[in-house]
Amino acid sequence: EVQLVESGGGFVQAGGSLRLSCAASGFTFDDFSIGWFRLAPGAERKGVSCISIRDGQTYYSDSVKGRFTISSDNAKNTVYLQMDKVNPEDTSTYYCAALTTCRGGDVEYWGQGTQVTVSS
Repeated sequence: EVQLVESGGGFVQAGGSLRLSCAASGFTFDDFSIGWFRLAPGAERKGVSCISIRDGQTYYSDSVKGRFTISSDNAKNTVYLQMDKVNPEDTSTYYCAALTTCRGGDVEYWGQGTQVTVSS
């Protein structure tokens, strides 16, 4: 059974930090890229960051570049999103997904999401 399980969401004050985890199972981890997306109420789901598991190439949206860091622990089939200097605009439900490639790839699997709320 394919699973992507996010954890680490919660409440944080503006300027603080949070680390999200995405634990993958049921598929060949390094055949995919893992991306983080976020969905705020009334908005469209947007890509935040992505990492190619095979070569470690990383990508960030302009809104989080320089504040968020994506990384992977291939031995644990887990991808992390370190969120620093958060602001209220980062409040969203964060989803991880397994994609065929980070750039223009198709999402094959989704996680269930984890809520991040940033207070001002």
